[in-house]
Amino acid sequence: MPRPPVVTVMGHVDHGKTSLLDAIRSTNVAGGEAGGITQHIGAYQVTTPSGGKITFIDTPGHAAFTSMRARGAKVTDVVVLVVAADDGVMPQTVEAIHHAKAAKVPMIVAINKIDKPDARPERVRSELLQHEVQVESLGGDVIDVEVSATQKTNLDQLLELLALQAEILDLKANPNRAAEGTVVEARLDRGRGPVATVLVQRGTLKVGDIIVAGAEWGRVRALVSDTGGNVDSAGPSTPVEVLGFNGTPEAGDRLAVVENESRAREVTDYRARQKREKMVARSAGMRGSLEQMMSQLRTAGRKEFPLIIKGDVQGSLEAIIGALEKLGTEEVTARVLHAGVGGITESDVTLAEASGVPIIGFNVRAHKEAREAAERAGIEIRYYNIIYDLVDDVKKAMSGLLPPTIRETMLGNAQILEIFNVSKVGKVAGCRVTDGTVERGANVRLIRDNVVIHEGKLSQLKRFKDDVREVLSGQECGMAFENYQDMRQGDVIECYRVETVQRSL
Repeated sequence: MPRPPVVTVMGHVDHGKTSLLDAIRSTNVAGGEAGGITQHIGAYQVTTPSGGKITFIDTPGHAAFTSMRARGAKVTDVVVLVVAADDGVMPQTVEAIHHAKAAKVPMIVAINKIDKPDARPERVRSELLQHEVQVESLGGDVIDVEVSATQKTNLDQLLELLALQAEILDLKANPNRAAEGTVVEARLDRGRGPVATVLVQRGTLKVGDIIVAGAEWGRVRALVSDTGGNVDSAGPSTPVEVLGFNGTPEAGDRLAVVENESRAREVTDYRARQKREKMVARSAGMRGSLEQMMSQLRTAGRKEFPLIIKGDVQGSLEAIIGALEKLGTEEVTARVLHAGVGGITESDVTLAEASGVPIIGFNVRAHKEAREAAERAGIEIRYYNIIYDLVDDVKKAMSGLLPPTIRETMLGNAQILEIFNVSKVGKVAGCRVTDGTVERGANVRLIRDNVVIHEGKLSQLKRFKDDVREVLSGQECGMAFENYQDMRQGDVIECYRVETVQRSL
């Protein structure tokens, strides 16, 4: 049977992907629209002016969400690339182009924000050429539409083009079989338990089905459509929220319906075991090989910055962990002790207390008991809702673990002309400053025949009878060293200052 096309909306952060979708939904979805917008990777169904249906998947534009965007391209039939006419092609635009090409799906370019005074759609078309995307007006095969989400310009044209593209692709699926699909996003809901946003790809998912996704299984308790209403079944290309999993599946897992509970248990036990073995192998590492020993020796000197991270959905967690891994250097690295989906619980606080690490909450809050436990134990809980701030703060904290750099600033050189013996002081060197300046209290090196024979500090610096702070080039002076007497005529004194500079990543 024909099925609706799955369209993924991609593009750079702040180019208007979600506003475009909101505009499309409000113009083409019945007036009784309940606000069921998912914050992370949204999936919704829209009816086109010609009466067909289109499923949209909205992906975040942030750099760290590469893996989420890659998943969006995997389940899709058509990619709509949103580019702002006033901003042009940006890094994530290029990345979205790569994802679309890797998934081998047709692409439609939506040039958004054409109502802005500084909009230059022609520039966008020519910039796309650099990334081998040739629009039709420039003799290529990629369709482009100029749209405006705020003015609702040309939205119906975009939908018509999508419907046309779907006709060409001739998409079909069998609705009369057991359902299969992909978990687009998964999270832990306080009142409803684990909730997975699933895109059904073939077959029909019904309430009461026994389902398996990754290492989790469950019985479908309820299906919630993108408008927030309950439905009994979901056919191919339909996005639904599935309630009834016994744990949170991972985003990107394949979902399948199995015949009975024992089969579901058997599959998930096997997968969970595999997952555990992988984890153990990763943490233990192969201790045997020489290479491993070398790298362990090298990393033994590394300082670690451990943390516990709790996020609202699996996708955000992946993005945060990925971004933190990139921060590490040879000397300091961030180590995520535990990452999970859902609010911060007492067990998180216990773990943090045992290992003495801070807890980071991304779009989640601590439960009352956990908050009290954290206050008692003196564990810091930090809340963030913007990934950039989180990464910057961790970066600053990690910078504190880097040993400071010691920098020397050369001040000047002096040459010893004669040595005097002064009672009570010992030997004093009579010198001429050959270049730069010499300051009292600065560090000095005594150099004889180009070999450093003493490093120390100046105890006295005199010009004639007076103590002075500094002596300039070309002048003569008397110097005495702290705890060192063996100066000779012709030695060179090098004077320098030492600064410690706090490093940052």
